[in-house]
Amino acid sequence: MDVDLKMSPELDPDFVPAALWNRAYRSLVEISGAPVEVSIALVRPDETCSVFKTKVLPPIAENEARTLCYLERILKFLLWQRGGCTVLMAGCDWMAEKLAAIYAPGGGREFDHAFFGEKTYLQALEIRACPFGEIPAANEAAMPLGRHLDGCRIGFDLGGSDRKCAAMKDGEVVFSEEVEWNPYFEKDPTYHIEGINDTLQRAASHLPRVDAIGGSSAGIYVNNEVRVASLFRGVSEAGFESKVRRIFFDLKERWGNIPFEVVNDGEVTALAGSMSMKENAVLGLAMGTSEAVGYVTPGGSITSMLNELAFAPVDYREGAPADEWSGDLGCGVQYFSQQAVARLAPAAGFDFPADMPFPEQLVKVQEAMAAGDGRAAKIYSTIGTYLGYTIAHYADFYEIRKILLLGRVMSGEGGSVIIEKAREVLAAEFPELGKQIEIVTPNEKDKRHGQAVAAASLPMIG
Repeated sequence: MDVDLKMSPELDPDFVPAALWNRAYRSLVEISGAPVEVSIALVRPDETCSVFKTKVLPPIAENEARTLCYLERILKFLLWQRGGCTVLMAGCDWMAEKLAAIYAPGGGREFDHAFFGEKTYLQALEIRACPFGEIPAANEAAMPLGRHLDGCRIGFDLGGSDRKCAAMKDGEVVFSEEVEWNPYFEKDPTYHIEGINDTLQRAASHLPRVDAIGGSSAGIYVNNEVRVASLFRGVSEAGFESKVRRIFFDLKERWGNIPFEVVNDGEVTALAGSMSMKENAVLGLAMGTSEAVGYVTPGGSITSMLNELAFAPVDYREGAPADEWSGDLGCGVQYFSQQAVARLAPAAGFDFPADMPFPEQLVKVQEAMAAGDGRAAKIYSTIGTYLGYTIAHYADFYEIRKILLLGRVMSGEGGSVIIEKAREVLAAEFPELGKQIEIVTPNEKDKRHGQAVAAASLPMIG
């Protein structure tokens, strides 16, 4: 289905924004004269549930390909945004069967089948049709975590290259530091356990006592249990099960079973921004090694949603860039991370060695941008255009008042270009959203302490 862009990405003119494609499809539905109501429920083992409602074209042969594309891409987004292992679909039995075959071993989304089955929710992913009467009511768990600043607290953030921590006493940061480490390919989980504990001990030495500990890290955590996390990619499956899955329970025991909470780093990023700006309905988006996203609801809570939008589709063209992990096309990680910079660099005219790591390529592009190199400006302009269209797509799934942008890709003058271009896209294509959503970046104080402070505020004392 063809879409017309008012602003095409400078280095990637074939980009097909999900927001425009979906709007074009929904326009066809409205003029069809016979729209079909569809409800999709994503149910989790704890009985929390997300429900998404939409409409599709009438079930005739000429509409099948478009409708399958629309529903499959929507389902993919919902899985990575909200999570779930039982998908119930009402109103489109003929499509539920096709989607179940795609999200199955041997299907096009077999990676997602495994991820949202045994790996994340410890049971098989199931997609099936049902009557509207069997669609459960939406039941999202908003977690009352964060904004607790009383007492003596430690906050930590575990990254791929460093461990950050802060010691806080009644809301005041009395100590903070970063310690380098290299966890990705360490096979012995003792390296991770003792490294994290060392960071906690360093912070604790600056406090009279420790009342609570809160932490953040990339990955998926369910009630403090590690389900999927890149930090432990080098650990064997047996080592993961025996030592890693309940690593934070073991650390909590070492620290006298004081309140101890760990959540995804994207959630803490959004929470930090919300606390600093005193605003809710905040979507935090960090462009670094990958795309990390978190969300604070209009009511000021974080939720049990996954918000792993690095693996949610944003580009619907055939032959879109492939995500190296899942193999799927057009997912966010290829548009909002240092991978995006490296992918666009050759089109901009840079000739980096094939074996140059992505972080080094980003540094070279940043240096070129600082020197006034127009090639670098084109890369940032392209990412900003992607972002403008993608914010509109995200707004179909989140209520957003502020987009908080951070991460290494946003550093320096290039970050300003990204923001300016995203604003231009919103103003040109989605003026109502341009007025509603403010794009912001953290101040220097929040960059230094915000993440660890927000993490420290997660547990409630008493």
